Amino acid sequence: MKNNTVNIRQKIINGETSLGIELGSTRIKTVLIDNRFETIASGSFEWENRLENGFWTYHLEEITTGLSAAYRDMKQNVERNYGIAIQSIGSIGISAMMHGYMAFDNKGNLLVPFRTWRNSTTSVAANKLTDQFQFNIPERWSIAHLYQAILEEEKHLPHIDYITTLAGFIHWLLTGNKAIGIGDASGMFPISESNQDYNESMVKQFDELIATRGYPWKLKDILPTVYLSGEQAGSLTEVGAKILDKSENLQPGIPLCPPEGDAGTGMVATNSVRKRTGNVSVGTSVFAMIVLEKELSIVSPEIDLVTTPSGIPVGMVHANNCSSDLNAWIGLFQEFYEAMGRKVGVDELFTVMLNKALEADPDGGGLLSYGYFSGENITGLEEGRPLFVRSPESNFNLANFMRIHLFTAFGALRIGMDILTKEENVAIDRIIGHGGLFKTPIVGQKIVAAAMNVPVSVTATAGEGGAWGIAILASYLRNKNPKESLEDFLDKKVFSGVEVQEMRPDRLDVKGFETFIERYKEGLVIERAAIDNLIKNGRD
Repeated sequence: MKNNTVNIRQKIINGETSLGIELGSTRIKTVLIDNRFETIASGSFEWENRLENGFWTYHLEEITTGLSAAYRDMKQNVERNYGIAIQSIGSIGISAMMHGYMAFDNKGNLLVPFRTWRNSTTSVAANKLTDQFQFNIPERWSIAHLYQAILEEEKHLPHIDYITTLAGFIHWLLTGNKAIGIGDASGMFPISESNQDYNESMVKQFDELIATRGYPWKLKDILPTVYLSGEQAGSLTEVGAKILDKSENLQPGIPLCPPEGDAGTGMVATNSVRKRTGNVSVGTSVFAMIVLEKELSIVSPEIDLVTTPSGIPVGMVHANNCSSDLNAWIGLFQEFYEAMGRKVGVDELFTVMLNKALEADPDGGGLLSYGYFSGENITGLEEGRPLFVRSPESNFNLANFMRIHLFTAFGALRIGMDILTKEENVAIDRIIGHGGLFKTPIVGQKIVAAAMNVPVSVTATAGEGGAWGIAILASYLRNKNPKESLEDFLDKKVFSGVEVQEMRPDRLDVKGFETFIERYKEGLVIERAAIDNLIKNGRD
C-alpha cells in the first residue's frame, strides 16, 4: 500500500492524471484519475435548481462557487491522502447537464438567467422548428429556447453575442475558447453526420425564418465551435486556473478536451459508444441512449437524435422526471424514523426500502404513481404534479408502494423506447445501467430489465458516473494512439478486464410491468386533471 501511495504521488507530481468535472442536477463532482483510469481522488458540491419567474434555473454565482468548491474538496483529499498540493494535471474535461439556454452579450454578461433542460416552456417553438426542419426539436434544446424567446420578442435578443450550454460556459470560463463537444452540440442544434458539424441547410432555414426580425447576428455566429472527442479544445488560462483553484497552486496551460453533455459522458462511463449498444442513466431525469446503425424512418417527438462524443448518431429517449419523487418519499420515511427517536443513514434507508420492492406483487398491487415534478414531453404534459393514487381494491402495502414508485420512474421512458424497439425495430445488443439507483444491488437492474424487456448490465465502473466519463475523455485526448478511435480506446484500454454483471428480464416482472404501463397510460387523465385544477403553490 505504501508503494502504491508513492507511485500515485509521483503520477500527481508528473501530471500523469486527468480531471473530470461534471455539473449535474443535484451535485457538482470532480474526479481525478491516473493514466490507468483509476480514481485517485474525488470531490463534490451539493446544489439544487430553483423555480424562479417560471423558469428552472441555477444562479451564476452558484455555478462558479460550486465549481471551485468541488475542486477544493478533491484537492484537499489529494493533500490528505498523498501529502502533495496539485500544481499540474495532464488534461481536464468539463461536462454538465445537456441542453438549456445561456445567452451572453459581447462583454460576457449573462443576458437572462440560465434556463435549464428542465423547462418545458418552449413547446410552440419546438413544434414550429420540428415542422420547419422535418427533424425532431425537443423542448429542452437550446435552439428551441432561442426561438421561443424570438416568438415572445424578448428584449435581450438584439444583444446576443454567444449562446451555449452549461458545459460550454464552464469551458469558456476556464479556457477563453467558445468550444463544444459534438455530443453536447447535438443537444443545441441538429448535427450533420456527413460533415460532423451543425446541419448547414437547417442553419440556413433558421436564418431565413427570422430574417425579418432584423437581429444583428446569424445563427452560426453565436453558436460554439464543434469539436470531436480526442481533439484539444483549449488550454487552461491564468484566469481559469484561479477560478478553479482559489489557492492558486494550479498552473495554467493544461489542455482541455471538448466539453460534453451528461449523455455523452454517460455513454463513455458505460462503454456504450459502439453501434447497437446503449445505456440507461438514472437520476433526476432518466434517459436511454441507443447508438444507431441506420437513420430512423419517422420524425418522432419522443426520440431525440443526438450523437456520441465521436459524432455517431444516437437515438435518445429522455424523460424529465425520474428519482425526485422517490427521493421525497424516502425523505418522508427518514423523518418518521427520526421522529421515533432513531437515527438511520440515507444509504441504509434506500437499501432497505428499495429491497422491499422485490417482495411486491409483479404489477405493484394495482397502485399508481406519477413522479412529475416538472412537465413531461413524452406524455404531453407541460407541468407536473406528483401524485399517488389507489383504488379501494388495491393491495396497499410497503412493498407495492416502493415497487410502484420504481416502476413509474421508468413509465415515460418506456413509452418512448417502444417507438425505437417496436416501430423502428432498432437492434440493441446490450444495455448498461448507471446512476444512483444501481448502487443498490439487483433492485435497479431487475426493475429496468422489466421495464425495457432487455438484459441490463452494470459494470464495476458504472457507479463512477459522468465525472469519471469526462475524465476518460480528457485521458483520451492525452493518451490515445494516433488514429485510435474512442470505441477502441474504451474497449482495449479502459474497459479491458472490467467486471460486468448482467441481469436478464424475469418473465413475471415483465408481465407485471406490462400491466402497470397500461394503467399508467390510462391514468394520465388524472395527472392532467391535477395540472388543470391544482395550483402550484396550493392557493387559489
